[in-house]
Amino acid sequence: MLIRGAPDTGGSVRVSVVIVNWNGRHHLEACLGSLFQQTMAGYEVILVDNGSHDGSAAYVAASFPQVRLVNLAENMGFATGNNRGIEQACGEYIVTLNNDTRVAPDWLETLVDVADRYPQAGMVGCRICGFDDSDVIDSLGLKICSDGMSRGSFRNRRWSSLRLEEVEEILLPSACAALYKRAMLDETGYFDDDFFAYAEDTDLGLRGRLAGWDAVLATEAVVYHKYSQTAGRLSSFKVRLVERNHFWMVLKTFPLRFVIALPVTTTVRWFEQWRSIRRKQGTGAEALQQGSAWPMILATLQGAGEALAGSPGMLRKRRYIMRRRKVTSQALSALLQRYHLSFRELLDQVTPTGGD
Repeated sequence: MLIRGAPDTGGSVRVSVVIVNWNGRHHLEACLGSLFQQTMAGYEVILVDNGSHDGSAAYVAASFPQVRLVNLAENMGFATGNNRGIEQACGEYIVTLNNDTRVAPDWLETLVDVADRYPQAGMVGCRICGFDDSDVIDSLGLKICSDGMSRGSFRNRRWSSLRLEEVEEILLPSACAALYKRAMLDETGYFDDDFFAYAEDTDLGLRGRLAGWDAVLATEAVVYHKYSQTAGRLSSFKVRLVERNHFWMVLKTFPLRFVIALPVTTTVRWFEQWRSIRRKQGTGAEALQQGSAWPMILATLQGAGEALAGSPGMLRKRRYIMRRRKVTSQALSALLQRYHLSFRELLDQVTPTGGD
């Protein structure tokens, strides 16, 4: 691991923005350019390059010399990439940001203001909307299914049709663009390196919740996101990791009754996924755009197999987490019910209604 740029030792940095990049040079001008047009001062930008071979690191070094650049020898994934960046960060607030985004000029100032006003909130989410159509919602925090699958709340809804307060409580934020307080991370640990990518933010968010921290949404902190530009919207790679990681996350963090029911709830979701494919609806239609659904089915089964193989290690992590939790299973169950996502909503078969 090679690091370019010295950390701030004078105490002037309150916020560290961490960006993980893998072959995303074509995204970086918009992302980094918007970051250096913010209305606030006192922040640093750390870009972790996951062994890109498209010249990303050289481009950043030449075009954005104020960025602290962490060069990894290989692609270590979103989870570990963020962790390497957090380890180098100086700020009391850690902000994760996807490379395929651009941010509003007052994004960071608004995010920090909300974090300052809500001391018990260990996590602050953003209004994440479409890169090309800012009225289309990508995520206003995450909602979650009974088997642990999650997606952005209000996904594909129109922002202009919603009536939300400046600050809303959420279950947890999407790490596409989220603020995490270092005080929480010191207590919970960082992202789980074993996850590589996908569901690592759900896992971290629920660990934060179990540790007694709240999560809020700063609705006026606006991020524009291209969505799934690194791994593809529905690639076999993504399907395998999502299938594996949601299982691991449930084993680590969910109340025991959800863990016991996991084989049943996962089977019900698979049935709904198969129906969506047969009906060519939602994500089922997206799977058929690959030419055949079989690569996605095989990736799902491979992910489930990897999940089972890794279960003993995740159960050891569960024991560690549960011994230190400050929130009861009943309280967490109530949160999961409040922010419940149906399988039909997950698969884009219905438009979600209601608020967080």
